Amino acid sequence: MGSLPAGAEAVVFDCDGLLVDTEACWTVAETAIFAAHGHPFGPEQKALVIGRTAEAAGAAMAEYLGHPGAGAELADELLGRVRKQLARGAAALPGAAELVRACRTAVPIAVASNSPRELLDTALRSAGLADYFTHSFAADEVCSPKPAPDLYLTACEALGTAPEHCVAFEDSATGITAARAAGLHVAVVPSLRADLDHDWLGTSLAERELLDWARQLGDGTVRRPTRTNRKGQV
Repeated sequence: MGSLPAGAEAVVFDCDGLLVDTEACWTVAETAIFAAHGHPFGPEQKALVIGRTAEAAGAAMAEYLGHPGAGAELADELLGRVRKQLARGAAALPGAAELVRACRTAVPIAVASNSPRELLDTALRSAGLADYFTHSFAADEVCSPKPAPDLYLTACEALGTAPEHCVAFEDSATGITAARAAGLHVAVVPSLRADLDHDWLGTSLAERELLDWARQLGDGTVRRPTRTNRKGQV
């Protein structure tokens, strides 16, 4: 059984597929690109790109589709399609606003996203979450985005806490790898069914034990959730 630390000093959230229901936007765009090249798009293909930057996703798609030199072109097409989808709006995922508010009351919080700044800001505003975050960090603002640790290390530095005293909330293997490399504890709500590394694993940010943990952060008597089903400024 795993758990989250009672004495966490800060919390850093991923955005896409964790706080905001933007993965549907990405999936529509990815499906269209695969279809244009005569390929279906399902869980196997989604696993190749989920959690990655647009550039890394473009490279992965190009390799899969048999056009290894077309990564940059596919990345540009992907961003354009996602931009159009996201312009229609994206909602906060269940429990996201409540959990963010509870954590923010007790400890510093931030967002660390593999989306570019433009799409990150759009997603947070669309979901009504932007005003909760003083700090957010995007993929185009660090030398090496996820799965490298840079985004999480930058967030922890900005929040004034050591990584080992911070909890990351993630939904993909790419993000989990980044958080682990930085030294954070990791809570996971998967976007895809997979065996993912975690300290806490649940099906939704709305799980009661998770909200109870967040509400008691910093009071010295925090109960720890134990379920394990195994940027800059906004």
